[in-house]
Amino acid sequence: MLEALIANLAGFGCNNYLLNGLYNNVTFTLARMKITLFSSKPYDQQFFEEANTSFNNEIVFQEVALNENTAAMATGAKAICVFVNDQVNANVLQHLQGIGVQLVALRCAGYNNVDLKKAAACGIKIVRVPAYSPYAVAEHTIALILTLNRKTHRAYNRVKEGNFSLQGLLGFDLHGKTVGLIGLGEIGKVTAKILVGMGCKVQAYDPYITQESGVAGVTFIDLDTLYEGSDIISLHCPLTPETHHIINAESIAKMKKGVMLINTSRGATLETKAVIKALKTGKIKYLGLDVYEEEAELFFEDLSDKVIQDDVFMRLLSFNNVLITGHQAFFTAEAMKNIATTTLQNIHDFEQGQRLQNELLPT
Repeated sequence: MLEALIANLAGFGCNNYLLNGLYNNVTFTLARMKITLFSSKPYDQQFFEEANTSFNNEIVFQEVALNENTAAMATGAKAICVFVNDQVNANVLQHLQGIGVQLVALRCAGYNNVDLKKAAACGIKIVRVPAYSPYAVAEHTIALILTLNRKTHRAYNRVKEGNFSLQGLLGFDLHGKTVGLIGLGEIGKVTAKILVGMGCKVQAYDPYITQESGVAGVTFIDLDTLYEGSDIISLHCPLTPETHHIINAESIAKMKKGVMLINTSRGATLETKAVIKALKTGKIKYLGLDVYEEEAELFFEDLSDKVIQDDVFMRLLSFNNVLITGHQAFFTAEAMKNIATTTLQNIHDFEQGQRLQNELLPT
């Protein structure tokens, strides 16, 4: 009788059922869904394994990034999980469709690396984590501002060497300074609240946010006015055709001489060569970056024993008024927990045929 039941289930395509129990006390447990997680680091494995205790999936962690050469490593998986520098272009999606992948789960908010139209054509669903911890990125933004201003990184190294001179460490009061925020989404709003609390005059540009839905103490202005009047400019916008190289030679020319520029959004919002020219002339006096336009070949890897071949990036590092972190703004314990849980919930909802709250659709 058991054998017949199992055969019938198999006939319906239910070949993922495992027999648990005795003949007179039969229970069937749905086998774990197989997920291939690309660009895996030890911390990804830690937080996803912890979160997975509530979902019981089979997660295969792959250190390599997803691209046309590695897509085959997802064979046998119904879903894959990718990060910011994985390639989810048309060719990759075509390959994923061919090996039976039905869902791509982004463990991040940005999705400029995904061809949404091709995904829809291939019948592959795309989901993301729209908000993991706006506090993480906002607080890192403030850390970059404070470090560049008060030069604590340089002071730390001096004191370690017994040098207690203050020469070259002069900063300025943030209180009373004008800060322009490009983008006032969740991260931008938290950043604005912190800056308002520090006594800054905060101005923002966001074509999709109204004054009424903004933050108390924040004034909405047009982009040119923001460029012209800000002592500090910080980017918190997604990468879209409209924001690609939004910081360029033309926009830099409108800025105050000696402006501080901060970017914790997406690397390609800055035209790097134009920024370098502005650093050389002193137009930009301070630059803080957590993202870089060509970061895919650099960030998240230990390259300390290698010669970095990116001459533009190395030119940036040569300035003593430039501070670069390797896309770590998101990297807090709270954010990692939220990313893992939301990603696995997205996958669970897909598997159960429920509405995908965080689905991305082509426009």
